[in-house]
Amino acid sequence: MATGRGRQLSLGRIAGIPVYVSPTWFLVAAIITFWGRDVVLRELPELTGGEAYALAFLFAVLLYLSVFVHELGHALTARRLGLPVRGVTLHFLGGHTEIERDAPTPGRDLVVSAAGPLLSLALGGLGLLAYQSIDDGVPGFLVWMLAIANLLVGVFNVLPGLPLDGGHMLRAAVWKVSGDEHRGTVVAARSGQVLAGLVLVMPFALNGATPPVSVIIWAGLVAALLWSGATQALAVGRMRARLPRLDTRTLARRAAPVAPDLPVSEAMRQAREANVTSLVIVDSAGRPTGIVSESSVAAIPEQRRPWVTIGQQSRSLQKGLILPLDVRGDDLLKAMRELPATEYLVVDGEGRVYGVLVTSDVDHALAAR
Repeated sequence: MATGRGRQLSLGRIAGIPVYVSPTWFLVAAIITFWGRDVVLRELPELTGGEAYALAFLFAVLLYLSVFVHELGHALTARRLGLPVRGVTLHFLGGHTEIERDAPTPGRDLVVSAAGPLLSLALGGLGLLAYQSIDDGVPGFLVWMLAIANLLVGVFNVLPGLPLDGGHMLRAAVWKVSGDEHRGTVVAARSGQVLAGLVLVMPFALNGATPPVSVIIWAGLVAALLWSGATQALAVGRMRARLPRLDTRTLARRAAPVAPDLPVSEAMRQAREANVTSLVIVDSAGRPTGIVSESSVAAIPEQRRPWVTIGQQSRSLQKGLILPLDVRGDDLLKAMRELPATEYLVVDGEGRVYGVLVTSDVDHALAAR
C-alpha cells in the first residue's frame, strides 16, 4: 500500500480511477469495531468476545466497500458524461469523488449526483431480498446489517442540502428552473446549513432532554461536516459567480517598456512619468523579453537602486507567462495554474504589449463582494 496524496493512502486504480483512503478511516473502523461488539453479541450470543470484535470489524470493512461502490457510481457516471475524474477517497464519514470540473448543464449535474444514492438504495434492496433466502447466523446478520446500512446511506445522501448528493440534485433543479447556476448553489448551500442545524438538535428531539453521549458526539460530527461543506460550497459558488469579471482586458495594468541595462532608479522614474506601476523589459527592437517583478524592485533599498539594473529584477518570458487579450473566467484561471507567477504579460492579437496582469489583482477580483 503506497503513500498517496498528502497523508492519504493509495489503494491503486479501479477501472482506471485512482482510489485513496484517509487514515481517519482506521479511526472509524476502530469505533465501529468497539461499539459493534455489543450489537453482535446481542444478536449472536453464541459468539465469543473475540469473534464478536472480528465480525464487527468485518462489517466496517464491508460497509466501506459499499461506500466505495456508491462513489464509484458517481465516478463512472461522470466519466461517461465526459467529466474527468481525479480519484475516489474514502474518509471519516464516507467518501468523496473528485471530479476535475463541474458539469456544464443541470441535467448532467443531476445524473452524476443521483448515481451514487441510486446504487446504495439498489444494494440495500438487493440485500433485503438476499436476506430472505439466508439462514440466521453470521451470514444473515452481515447481509441484514449491510442492507440496512446501504439504505441509510442512500436515504441520508438524498437529503436536499449541500454537500450531500441530494443538495447537488436540488442545485441542479433550481439551476434548471431559474437558469442561474449561482442561485442553485446558494439555495442548496443554505438548505445544507439548515440541515446541519436539524441534525444537531435531532438527538434531543428523538431522545428527550438526555440523549446518550455517543449519539450527541456523532450528531455533532455530522452536523459540523454538513455545515462546513455547505459553507464551503457557498463560498465557491460566490467565487464562481465572480468569474465573468475576470478578463485580461480589464484587469491588466498599463506597462512601460524599459531596456534591461537601465538602472532601477531610472526605470522607476520613467514609470512614474508614464503613470504606471508595471514594467516590461524590451530588446533593441522593442520586442518584450521579460517582466519586472514589482516585489523585487520594492525590496531594493533606495540607495542601491542607481547601481542595480532593472533587467536583474525581471523574469524571462516563457510561453506560459504570455496571455492573449480577452481571455477570461475559467480559461484565465487555468492558464495561470499551468505556470504560477506573480506577473503575466498580456498581448493583443498581433503580439503587441497590452499590459501586465498581476496575480494579486486577480485574487482581489475573486474576493471582492
